[in-house]
Amino acid sequence: MPISMPVDEEANELLTRNPLALLIAMLLDQQVPLERAFSAPQDLVRRLGHVPTAEELAVFNPEELAAVFSQRPALHRFPKAMAARVQELARLIVAEYDGDPAAVWLTASSGAELLKRVSALPGFGEQKAKIFVALLGKQLGVRPDGWREAAGTFGDAGSYLSVADISDADSLARVRSHKKAMKAAAPAGSRHQAKPAGSRHQGKPAKSG
Repeated sequence: MPISMPVDEEANELLTRNPLALLIAMLLDQQVPLERAFSAPQDLVRRLGHVPTAEELAVFNPEELAAVFSQRPALHRFPKAMAARVQELARLIVAEYDGDPAAVWLTASSGAELLKRVSALPGFGEQKAKIFVALLGKQLGVRPDGWREAAGTFGDAGSYLSVADISDADSLARVRSHKKAMKAAAPAGSRHQAKPAGSRHQGKPAKSG
């Protein structure tokens, strides 16, 4: 079952076959258009000249990795901070899952355990973890017992709430419409997400579109 995001075919193919690329894309899906987040892993591959492993990223020179992320067009609005977070993610995968990103979900015995594992990943807050569980279930067929319950409303069949529900232009438009409505309904003080740790010294943030 292939991943289907509003990115080019090559990027979608990488997201489908490479679990680390999918985790990185989901990690980067914050304060940037989702097209930027989910195409970034393919851009990273092009810049490195090969598909990186968790082991490689875990020991990558931090300054050099930040420079790769900062090349124009930057892989994220806050390239230095997110390069560090991607490296933190890679190090956890090496330490906890022997370098195998797919083991995060393939060895989970239940939806609750899967959610707990995803929630422990750097950069995956409660909502993002639930969305990722929903994405795994809806788009990759990763469905341990209780996965819909673990994903909360994001796991509901026929919903258009998140990236987990995007499969074509129509579903993308529906998800964006939902997000726009939610943003409009939110209290003014909650409309601005916190910047990634370490991002405040990177200069003026680019507009996220």
